[in-house]
Amino acid sequence: MKRGMTRREREVTDRDEILHILDESKIVHLGLVDEDEPYIVPMNYGYTMDDGMTIYLHSATKGYKLDLIRKNPKVFIEMVCDCALIEGKMACQYGMAYRSLMAKGTAEIIEDVEEKKRALSILMKTQTGKEFAFNDKLVSIVSVIKIEVTEYTAKARHLSEEES
Repeated sequence: MKRGMTRREREVTDRDEILHILDESKIVHLGLVDEDEPYIVPMNYGYTMDDGMTIYLHSATKGYKLDLIRKNPKVFIEMVCDCALIEGKMACQYGMAYRSLMAKGTAEIIEDVEEKKRALSILMKTQTGKEFAFNDKLVSIVSVIKIEVTEYTAKARHLSEEES
């Protein structure tokens, strides 16, 4: 069941604003499940937004998050950018300006060398704005995680907003 957004007036549906969030956030918080316990890890990412949204992450070749993905590939991600304090006259009138994106998806550990090279290039382009090439040796020492996003929402509160 899809939940509705409480503050519907802050929902972001404009593609350019969603791309702004993806370009500016730089860190994604990856939520995983370890049986009945949540586990969240901050990571750098890359993305594509063609027919759908795909997020790429890189990691060591062994570790806890990879073990969790193999057990349960369902993931949740969150990212935020453009954070700034909104001041008020009283404590409860303070707030934060922000843009954020949250998404559900399915994670997969990429094994194909050429797909890993492409994913790492996308990640570096997102993080640095520069093009990089990767060789077989470089991709052999990292794992690459691909998240096919199945559902996402974006939200923004701008500095100019008055608290209602």
